[in-house]
Amino acid sequence: MRSLPLPLALTARLSPVAVLACAGWALTSGPVAPPAAAGHHTAQKAPAGSTGSAGSASDAPSPGTAARTYATAPAPCAAVPAATVRSLVPGVKPAGKEIPSTDTDLRRTCSWNALQGYDYRWLDVSYEIGGSEEEARKEYEQRVAEKSGGGAVPGLGDSAYSVVNLTTEDKQQTREGVVLVRAANALVIVTYNGSDFETKKAPGTDEINKGAIKAAKSAVAALGGGQG
Repeated sequence: MRSLPLPLALTARLSPVAVLACAGWALTSGPVAPPAAAGHHTAQKAPAGSTGSAGSASDAPSPGTAARTYATAPAPCAAVPAATVRSLVPGVKPAGKEIPSTDTDLRRTCSWNALQGYDYRWLDVSYEIGGSEEEARKEYEQRVAEKSGGGAVPGLGDSAYSVVNLTTEDKQQTREGVVLVRAANALVIVTYNGSDFETKKAPGTDEINKGAIKAAKSAVAALGGGQG
């Protein structure tokens, strides 16, 4: 195989995974914290002479204390089967690399990337656990609104959306697919992209979209281990 100098786009993509992934995480991640007043109720004074009982209205659980469907994020590097990882990212080690998180109960990301010959692929799978289903729904809707041009993915989670975009830098094409999924109070975000550094072309839209959705289905299925 002949040796060619690496183009600038490839050099940037092969920088340390943690730097790239964490940069993307800072831009796209972080569930919105619930308002400080959420779930607070004004206590009512009991009538004179009454005694507190286990069945009193003041002892009823408030909406803010309702149990969440998912309490913790699953291990992201184990979320996608090794065979699927190998098919989407040829030449990669299926173990993946988990990106450091400030709170692994709420946010976790795994990244896989490899260059086989001149063919490059990158896959990220991220989990974000919200404080409530409503919180996750609002975050999902906000992110979908920021990514125009895609469409719904039927039968995946409670809501799912996929979008594919093509970018060109230094005459090198890169095609990237993003799948956003909400399942109860959890968000699953899958990013999958690819480039061919010999032809300078990108993989087809259908290949990238189907690959991202395939990984997302596995990632959503893995949520079961974090049920509250």
